[in-house]
Amino acid sequence: MKNPWVIIGVITVVLFGGAIFLSGMSAEKNNEGVEIIQHIKGNPDASIVLTEYSDLQCPACAAFLPVVNEVMSEYGDSIRFEYKHFPLPTNQHAISASMAAEAAGQQGKFFEYHDLLFESQQVWSTNANPEVIFLQYADTLGLDVPTFKRHMNSSLLRDKVRDEFSEGRQLGVSGTPSFFLNGQRMEFQTYQEFIQQIAFAVDPSSVPTSTPTQNGAPSVRFGI
Repeated sequence: MKNPWVIIGVITVVLFGGAIFLSGMSAEKNNEGVEIIQHIKGNPDASIVLTEYSDLQCPACAAFLPVVNEVMSEYGDSIRFEYKHFPLPTNQHAISASMAAEAAGQQGKFFEYHDLLFESQQVWSTNANPEVIFLQYADTLGLDVPTFKRHMNSSLLRDKVRDEFSEGRQLGVSGTPSFFLNGQRMEFQTYQEFIQQIAFAVDPSSVPTSTPTQNGAPSVRFGI
């Protein structure tokens, strides 16, 4: 008679190996058709680059959306705007929201979904199960919902969100929204100062109302 402990050990190894295999198959399926996309607005070839590190559950980021839209409406031909995720650990649904926006981005609707999340932030951010609402938003935007749902669980997209968060940390980002203009951290106290600094970058002959610094750029401090 065979040792029962040997049999149990073999069964355990087989089951454990099978679980790993199935998990790998599931992850591979969720990554099917996934492409890592950088989310850019404006002129992709512009020499002026405005980068935002943002949290989709952050009320300040939602409040800043109309300001960014105003800047892009006025200076979009001269600016390359880059959106990057910085989901704050204190915001329970921030990563899920980032994943939903990335899933929408796989179908060419990142910014449309991004805008919808900010506009309805108070609805989904207080919901115990926002994923259900995220699926409804995908349907509203005419997305392929089963594909969207699969991509919301993509390990590649989750890694992208985490990588952008880590990148922000390395740049000293600790709160949102945080903006960089041509690689330099922007500091300002008001929305108007934010817009003035960008206007000055686009057209150095413009006269900012803020006090110039020694290098000629407007002196502003981050305070929003």
